[in-house]
Amino acid sequence: MYQIYVRSFADSDGDGVGDLPGATSRLAHVAALGADAVWLTPFYRSPMADGGYDIADHRDVDPVFGTLADAEDLVTEAHRLGLRVIVDVVPNHTSDQHPWFREALASAPGSPARARYIFRDGRGPDGSLPPSDWQSVFGGSAWQRTADGQWYLHLFVPEQPDLDWSHPEVRADFESILCFWLDRGVDGFRIDVAHGMAKDLVEPLRDLGPDQVHHGIVGAGANGSHPLWDRDEVHDILRGWRARLDTYEPPRAAVAESWAEGPRRVLYTRPDELHQAFNFDFLQAPWEAAGLRRVIDTSLAAAHAVGAAPTWVLSNHDVVRHASRLALPPHTDPNAWLLSGGTQPQPDSATVRRRARAAALLLLALPGAAYLYQGEELGLPEVADLPDGVLQDPVRVRSRGARKGRDGCRVPLPWQRSGPSLGFGSVAPWLPQPADWPERSVAAQSDDPDSVLSLYRAALGLRRHYGGDGDLAWLESDSATEALAFRRGTGLVCTVNLGSRALPLPAGDVLLASGHLDKDPSGRQVIPADTAVWLLSGPQNGPAAGQQSKRDPA
Repeated sequence: MYQIYVRSFADSDGDGVGDLPGATSRLAHVAALGADAVWLTPFYRSPMADGGYDIADHRDVDPVFGTLADAEDLVTEAHRLGLRVIVDVVPNHTSDQHPWFREALASAPGSPARARYIFRDGRGPDGSLPPSDWQSVFGGSAWQRTADGQWYLHLFVPEQPDLDWSHPEVRADFESILCFWLDRGVDGFRIDVAHGMAKDLVEPLRDLGPDQVHHGIVGAGANGSHPLWDRDEVHDILRGWRARLDTYEPPRAAVAESWAEGPRRVLYTRPDELHQAFNFDFLQAPWEAAGLRRVIDTSLAAAHAVGAAPTWVLSNHDVVRHASRLALPPHTDPNAWLLSGGTQPQPDSATVRRRARAAALLLLALPGAAYLYQGEELGLPEVADLPDGVLQDPVRVRSRGARKGRDGCRVPLPWQRSGPSLGFGSVAPWLPQPADWPERSVAAQSDDPDSVLSLYRAALGLRRHYGGDGDLAWLESDSATEALAFRRGTGLVCTVNLGSRALPLPAGDVLLASGHLDKDPSGRQVIPADTAVWLLSGPQNGPAAGQQSKRDPA
């Protein structure tokens, strides 16, 4: 699955912002890469208070991104190229410009229009205190006061009022929204904040205390009892969605963005619920053998317990790009690093390159579903030194500068070596591209056999024969504390050297390596530090070493 962050993928109309026709024009790149599907971030009508995740009309396309016809054209072209399409659905909240919320503000407290959202009277003699101490994920109180004195809940920015999912109209409308897009050919959905729809709103509302934000957004350890996150009631909603998806032929799919802990996250992928859930434990794992192995084992066991496919992801539009993150010293606070402009500490460029390449082969060798974020196939690092004047993420404003935000992973892609936006469009893009990105562009890497892009193309080609579903068996060795080594049922062996010294190359035919293999003084091949190798052990039932398989257009 290849994630397209629409506003940063390709700009067709020269306004500096990516759009649907631009994405359609570049889908051939994704198909040639070897992906099976694309996931599109929201392109619906929105005031863009949170990059389009504040939706005013779920059944139309915002003019900045194109038209409804453009969305239909993208689906048609993707299917022609053999790519399936999933789109974001954002059920936790709407925009404050949504007709429902505008009606709510124009109506009296206690009115049916307000019942679709979470309005409450304030505390204190005059109601001037928020109804509870709940904090927004983006910083500050999760309550906003209205002109008539009531308060409404927003777990993100005030422009994103939370819906009340106990209301039958909310449930019915979102089922209609799903059908609207399914009937237009989309193959499924990525469900934003899937663990956040259900809330405990029994009066009096429970305060959470001063350290609630430090626990993240999942209610860690609450086991379904947190008032805001990962409540058991959410699964009834998701079962209804699964039933609707299964009425289509072929059945459509859904993946949950759930930041719930592993034992709780597996509940989202039970046979009658969703097909997959993002595995953020893997994304957050340190670059060391024991931690990665522990996460892989737990993830495989959890998925196997409910018959779901495990998922693996290293980057997305909400986190520091892994090319930079994995090169930072252990226990580095990514936000503190961003606030320093990426200088404290300064990642070593060679380490950035080596670890990004090695992580790619680890990700793609694991059984299950791999999710790639646009630009990782180019080895793009985080742009940590964006000046304050160009930053747009509301996280920075809401946190009063305590958090820099997510703009650094959203810088528009470089397609060409030259031009005002390196082929992204015809004018300067909405976020500036670094000076060294011309040589990271698709054009610069396409014909270079040693480029990151060539590595991804080769790995995805080989993965069609040697990867996919199934289990893995760990291979033990004297270097188990420094390396991960496992064998797939197809005969593929993946070995990743996460230590600081070179390790012996296991027996087998080398299919692909993330870097050049060295030789020790005796002439034996070794795997350098921060390098991954794919070898073939056993019967060869796929392409010869180094060859890519032809894409299956089905």
